Amino acid sequence: MEERIIFAGFGGQGVLSMGLIITYAGMFEGKNVSWTPSYGPEMRGGTAYCNVTVSDEEVGSPIITEATSVVVMNRPSLDKYESYVIPGGKLFINTSLVDRKAERKDIEVYEIPANDIANELGNLKIANMVMIGAFIEATKVVKMETVLKALPEVFGKGKEHLMPINEKALNRGAELVKSLITTKK
Repeated sequence: MEERIIFAGFGGQGVLSMGLIITYAGMFEGKNVSWTPSYGPEMRGGTAYCNVTVSDEEVGSPIITEATSVVVMNRPSLDKYESYVIPGGKLFINTSLVDRKAERKDIEVYEIPANDIANELGNLKIANMVMIGAFIEATKVVKMETVLKALPEVFGKGKEHLMPINEKALNRGAELVKSLITTKK
């Protein structure tokens, strides 16, 4: 098993944190991992993305040009990274901020209104967690319980009070994908 993922959006959306969470969870499950962040000079509001590989084998390169999954949080990221998804791969689109559909027909597309769900839960900053929940449910790359174990590592000490809302966001994303998969059958 090797999952090569690109998480992309603009600075401030928690894109790099998304990658770190999956990386830590993979590490906790004894898998080989790689996390390579990239962001514009202005960071918040600029472009941000990261390449994450989670594998049972050694990771050959941290750079991803052929992704098994791409998670996009905004329109410019969809425009740039849709072509990186391998045929049969998965594309996750934050439909709250992306005003177009995927153009490709040879991939699985998951339309997730992450910002809308985060607002329903009372905190826009957890839109990234909604997307992670959806991503985990669709790919099974790591276990949800391992992700919950990884959150304190990424958020740092003193943020324990954020765990319940983050867990709710993860679960809402996962539930949405379960219903999408059921609807497709």
